[in-house]
Amino acid sequence: MTVREVAHEITVEAPAAEVYRLIAEVGNWPLIFPPTVHVDHVERGEREERIRIWATANGAAKGWTSHRTLDPAARRITFRQEVSSPPVASMGGTWIIEPAGENVCRVRLLHDYRAVDDDPAGLEWIDRAVDRNSRSELAALKTNVERVTASAELTLSFIDSVEIKGSAKDVYDFLNEAQSWSERLPHVVKVSLTEDSPGLQVLRMDTLTKDGSVHTTESVRVCFPHSRIVYKQTTLPALMTLHTGYWQLDESADGVTTATSQHTVILNTENISGILGEGAGVPEARAFIRDALGNNSRATLGHAKTYAEARR
Repeated sequence: MTVREVAHEITVEAPAAEVYRLIAEVGNWPLIFPPTVHVDHVERGEREERIRIWATANGAAKGWTSHRTLDPAARRITFRQEVSSPPVASMGGTWIIEPAGENVCRVRLLHDYRAVDDDPAGLEWIDRAVDRNSRSELAALKTNVERVTASAELTLSFIDSVEIKGSAKDVYDFLNEAQSWSERLPHVVKVSLTEDSPGLQVLRMDTLTKDGSVHTTESVRVCFPHSRIVYKQTTLPALMTLHTGYWQLDESADGVTTATSQHTVILNTENISGILGEGAGVPEARAFIRDALGNNSRATLGHAKTYAEARR
């Protein structure tokens, strides 16, 4: 049985403790790892946990479960896939974060793996995939962690909520059935929805903005009937380098549903002046994004309210 062990590393200009925290707290992963859409805890102890990961791979949306062991004192996180896909027979590894200065650290990513039936061609395929993915993952980690830790003003999070005299299920149906949004929502010009696995959707939309222009976005959505839809945009408007969000539905005992839309955005400063004018800066971009996304979310929630209340 051939077990391959490989290591990759990168230097990150951020404190080791902060980098460890961002990797350890899996809710941060959509912010720092481009393929990651959403991560949930399946089981969670003080140092041991099982997590469910939804991410994109080669253009497709996938989900899997991993076991992790956390060691905050040593800043080490070990992980192992519970079920691997051929040609991988098993896959695991370790994150190690080591201080390299006051606000600099070295991040090492170790992998161990073997191929099904010790097939040499399969092992070679895994070698290439692990090397490619590790290099891109560490590069993205460096870029996004440095952005998140050094430029808090570029990150914007906000919510909009509405009370609906209708069931969470009816509101959920409206939000889940996004293939009908071009008929139901005035700001959606064109829409395409695919769902190859139940509850895992790829949504592509042409959306009308307030100034009359149309922009195209694509999102991966993870749906949890009838309470929550989490998404991450994989094709972004020019003012953003990241956009994640969720729709949250909470139904009270008297049948009133609080529907909430949440957005987290990281601004793309390179495009601010080209879109908003030469005098515009980060404050203007934050206000523009808050207004544009908030207007669309409130419009969607308003139409969901009409839809659900008509079914009471």
